[in-house]
Amino acid sequence: MQALRWHGVKDLRIETIEEPQVTAGKVKIKIEWCGICGSDLHEYAAGPIFISQGTNHPLTHEQAPVVMGHEFSGQVVEVGEGVTKVQAGDRVVVEPIFACGKCTACKQGKYNLCEHMGFLGLAGGGGGFSEYVAADEHMVHKIPDSVSYEQGALVEPSAVALYAVRQSQLKVGDRAVVFGAGPIGLLVIEALKASGAAEIYAVELSEERRSTAESLGAIGLNPAEVDVVAEIHRLTNGGADVAYEVTGVPVVLTQAIQSTKLSGQIMIVSIFEKEAPIHPNQIVMQERNITGIIGYRDVFPAVISLMSQGYFSSEKLVTKRIALNDIVEQGFEALLKEKNQVKIMVSPNHS
Repeated sequence: MQALRWHGVKDLRIETIEEPQVTAGKVKIKIEWCGICGSDLHEYAAGPIFISQGTNHPLTHEQAPVVMGHEFSGQVVEVGEGVTKVQAGDRVVVEPIFACGKCTACKQGKYNLCEHMGFLGLAGGGGGFSEYVAADEHMVHKIPDSVSYEQGALVEPSAVALYAVRQSQLKVGDRAVVFGAGPIGLLVIEALKASGAAEIYAVELSEERRSTAESLGAIGLNPAEVDVVAEIHRLTNGGADVAYEVTGVPVVLTQAIQSTKLSGQIMIVSIFEKEAPIHPNQIVMQERNITGIIGYRDVFPAVISLMSQGYFSSEKLVTKRIALNDIVEQGFEALLKEKNQVKIMVSPNHS
């Protein structure tokens, strides 16, 4: 089968590899759609970050080159011995977290904090930028007919967004600000709507992304035109209840901290490529609270349920649909160069 594999920085190759075999407890899935994630883009431009290079990953026992892609949907074509959760013909998505099940975090049920945690499509195990994937049964979730395959490929990034909001101290009627209206930031806006936020502000330089945030119900702020910290304090009469940092840009973290009210919270959703200097007094003197999340846990069923109610709509978030053969130039390079792109979907089994 054809698959996209990461070999190094700016070195992605479409190669012919063996189709995955179905063994006991495994589910073989024909991929319909796979989204290009910000993490994939980081690996392309500045990796390896989550990808193991030079040594095998402790759980998958694989290293680069690895098949990429972890935001995907598809149809079950075969199940291994002992699989009872799904059957051939089922429409599914995969929760792509590998966890050891033995460390302190895993014993507490916090599998996303596993000390050896890895993602299918980054740490090995196959990936969605290929024709087929074989995943462990417990990673597979069925989607209803009301959720399209394209919508299904948004379950994974939507899970990040919903988990970020659920782990924050946001309450119904609160005011929130989202720094960065890329794919995850826009999905955080959707999660905030579903969670009952009264006002949502979106800070974004890109006019196209800011416009998309506004179409989702947020109040857009352009940091090139206004002092966003002062403007948020003015509009909220004292600061936002919770600020979500979704850019990974050090200076923006400072803005997120300063934009919150007394005893407000800053939720860091980004992965940072470099250190971000902050002044502790900005936290101490206002009794603010900073926390962060990595990935998600136990939220896929809730995301799928919300999708069936109309949240996390692919119609507003998917800006481009391409074939696997076009993924480097029209996918990864387009996301680096074209700020109007939000979510690019790849179909490995259709030209």
